[in-house]
Amino acid sequence: MSQAPHPEPTPFAAPVWTDAQREADFNAWLKSLVPAHQLQLHSVRMASADASFRRYFRVDSAQGSLIIMDAPPDKENCQPFVKVAQLMAQAQIHVPQVLAWDEARGFMLLTDLGGQTMMQAINRESPQANLGLYLQAVDALVAWQTASKPDVLPPYDEALLRRELELFPEWYLARHRGVALEGDVRKTLDEAFKLIIERNLAWPRVYVHRDFMPRNLMISAGGSQPRLGVLDFQDAVYGPITYDIASLMRDAFLSWEEDFCLDVTIRYWDKARKAGLPVGDDFGEFYRGVEWMGLQRHLKVAGIFARLTLRDGKPQYLADTPRFIGYIRATCARYRELRPLLRLVENIEGIAPTNTLGFNRPTVK
Repeated sequence: MSQAPHPEPTPFAAPVWTDAQREADFNAWLKSLVPAHQLQLHSVRMASADASFRRYFRVDSAQGSLIIMDAPPDKENCQPFVKVAQLMAQAQIHVPQVLAWDEARGFMLLTDLGGQTMMQAINRESPQANLGLYLQAVDALVAWQTASKPDVLPPYDEALLRRELELFPEWYLARHRGVALEGDVRKTLDEAFKLIIERNLAWPRVYVHRDFMPRNLMISAGGSQPRLGVLDFQDAVYGPITYDIASLMRDAFLSWEEDFCLDVTIRYWDKARKAGLPVGDDFGEFYRGVEWMGLQRHLKVAGIFARLTLRDGKPQYLADTPRFIGYIRATCARYRELRPLLRLVENIEGIAPTNTLGFNRPTVK
């Protein structure tokens, strides 16, 4: 899980390099691009860092600003980024165009989708004020899923789902909370994970962005109707159709009341059905599928955020942990078979046992 490029924190903040050879390679590569792209070398500045090892810079050119990706090849593989960018462009989705790529050194020049993310444009006080933005996101998602073909992207299969779920006990429970993964704790996790995997793999497969949320959607300036751009798609897979809408409406960094989540999800479901996507004819069943898929994602992300803190020295991500614990508890409280996992999480977090069900809805068998 990574973070989309954001506007530079201060104007023309020059990149800082810890590797002199990499700095020299970067400068030589960028200088070689000046004739073709009319780059203004003095304008190179930080655009953002990433939750991975990637960094992004901005550079001005005669045609406007461009983005540079710095992705050390010993730590990052850029081939999936290039492949998925082509797939998304073919699906008429607004994504960065690769203008130049030094694959051996891990430098890439990209078109710039703008300096404002959907997250930055959102009005947190008035959910309905954001409906237009979310419907643009829904349109992009439906276009992406409609383009799906098997055997193009890696499968989001049982092995990958299980590996992701195991991030929660390994990093969040054991390393962050100091919980021993044995006895009843391990048994509860194993039984819950088995159910979660079975429920999620029961849904038809489509292309899955895997981090489809407002921080990775860009509002591009210019034109009568600004286009919503899509970033951070390099981890795309072929998996459950419920995943990306769960990611969009159960955000890692932003929470909405369920009435707004339902509104957007129903609109997505309706558009997806009309587009011939396999979302089924029963919205209630589909929404339950979205909840179970969201639970898998929340457990995974809690583990990732703990890992970013403990292994990578990025503690800011763990500040959003209460949001994920809230998501996990709300979903587990709705389904009787998930009550053991709910009790485990509440015990570890020191939370009084849940007496009322999430979102005031009845338990679902």
